[in-house]
Amino acid sequence: MSQDGAGVDLDKSLGYLLKEASSALRAAMEEVLRPLGMSVTQYSCLELLAQRPGLSNSELARGAFVTRQSMNVLLQALEREGYVTRPAEAPVGKVLPARLTPRGRRVLEKASVAVRSVEVRMLAGLDEAGQSAAYGILRSMVRSLRDTDDGAQPIS
Repeated sequence: MSQDGAGVDLDKSLGYLLKEASSALRAAMEEVLRPLGMSVTQYSCLELLAQRPGLSNSELARGAFVTRQSMNVLLQALEREGYVTRPAEAPVGKVLPARLTPRGRRVLEKASVAVRSVEVRMLAGLDEAGQSAAYGILRSMVRSLRDTDDGAQPIS
């Protein structure tokens, strides 16, 4: 609670701090990706395709935390830029699996170096044990929230 007894004390709100960290991370990533002519969402899409070639529009949208409609627009732009390719017709059903082109791989390589520099900067204040602990804590938080979302009761 805040000092007046109403609401949340933002100085002690983990959710607020995580959102602030997320916003700072996104801003730093946008800053290093801008000179490459790329946004965080474009980078996320290319990174997902590098790791899992052939993902559908819906799968990419989920992975990049955007709507299917937004991802469709993004994929069309990435196709025009020559970074991804999709078949003209769906090989099965309605899914048009996307794949990186050699040009997409080259731009992703540069973008990955830029994004990694931001992550290194973000972790600079932590020693190796602190970095390992940070990853573990964040993974645990995500698991706990997803387990609760699936109907499990939170631990008191």
